[in-house]
Amino acid sequence: MSVSIAILAAGQGTRMKSGLPKVLHKISGRPMIWHIIKEAKELSEDINVVLYHEAEVIRSYLEENFQNLRFHIQDHKNFPGTGGALMGITFQADRVLVLNGDMPLIQASELEQFLQIDADIVMSVIDLENPHGYGRVIIEDTEVEYIVEHKDCGEAELALTTVNAGVYLFKKEVLQKFLPKLSNDNAQKEYYLTEIIGLAKKEGYTIKPIFVKEESFKGVNSKVDLAQAEEIMQERIKNRWMREGVIFRLPTTSFVEIDVEFEGECEVESGCVLRGKSRIIDSHIKANSVIEESEIRYSSVGPLARVRPKSILEDTHIGNFVEVKKSHLRGVKAGHLSYLGNSQIDEGTNIGAGTITCNYDGKEKHQTIIGKNVFVGSDSQLVAPLRIEDDVIIAAGTTLTKDIPKGSLAIARPPLQIVKDFYYKFFGKKRC
Repeated sequence: MSVSIAILAAGQGTRMKSGLPKVLHKISGRPMIWHIIKEAKELSEDINVVLYHEAEVIRSYLEENFQNLRFHIQDHKNFPGTGGALMGITFQADRVLVLNGDMPLIQASELEQFLQIDADIVMSVIDLENPHGYGRVIIEDTEVEYIVEHKDCGEAELALTTVNAGVYLFKKEVLQKFLPKLSNDNAQKEYYLTEIIGLAKKEGYTIKPIFVKEESFKGVNSKVDLAQAEEIMQERIKNRWMREGVIFRLPTTSFVEIDVEFEGECEVESGCVLRGKSRIIDSHIKANSVIEESEIRYSSVGPLARVRPKSILEDTHIGNFVEVKKSHLRGVKAGHLSYLGNSQIDEGTNIGAGTITCNYDGKEKHQTIIGKNVFVGSDSQLVAPLRIEDDVIIAAGTTLTKDIPKGSLAIARPPLQIVKDFYYKFFGKKRC
């Protein structure tokens, strides 16, 4: 193993102004810390997550989604700060890459570059037009001389634009030697990891800077930062799929989560939302449609349609204002204004406008099964549990409460009544 990784996720994140732990706020469908660990796992088998605030909530999520993580609870009362976060951890590798739990845009390919530099310490730096809020880095002759937190900067240091990006690669022996020597004699009374730079420099250790892209090493500390990171992640996701052959019409108008997959010839029109572990195979998602945790095969959806979780559409067309939930449609046409929930509908079946499956009785959900070549007339209510066999016609306006056998016509309407001249009797005279 060439490197151990420490992910600092102990902070309270007060600037997010939220009861949800900062690192669990989502970027493109997954919490920030999920994105970081996903990239970290490409580099190391020894991943150490440092927790404190809402530790059990974060740990519970991570254990459900990853294996072989090591968790450490920071002694925040006695050793607060980024330096205190690493105290007491035993790393397995000879080098330790320190990441932050609020940097969801980092990529393994960029972190790999840290490992190519021969130095006792490698630290990330960025040149910013507006460096406010960041620690400053003083570099001379290609080596870092020292760094200072923004809150502790003097006027000359505040004028610098080279800032600390917050990611470090340490030789383990450097951490072992200098972590016990850290002091909290500063404005915040915290143990800063950055102080190791000054201590190591005094004793002749080599400290090399690595200039990184602001886009990838952006920290998320507020809802504004969260929205900006979302935009960057969305661009990456859609660019990836466009390179694989997916057509996006006005891609910036659509939202595609990280777990969505495409296969074959696919087109996504403007204003669409694709969520969860959806799979789109040789299909056309028309404007302003929503797909959630579902599979769309050889089908067209929309415009203005919604496919809710646990649905499968095969060789099917659903049109505007059609909603499908937990249903399997194969070879079906539902052009407009329908709700199809907890259903199995087979090939050749046409669903008329205004049709709904009445699948919920107030306590439980029930299934509707519709066979092949069924014609469901407009404004029909199919009250589940219900089975409609092959080759059936359901007359428009019918409410079905019983199973319908093969080859039948089902019609349930009140008799039409016409009361002559009722209009004039009701209003008393003709209206203009």
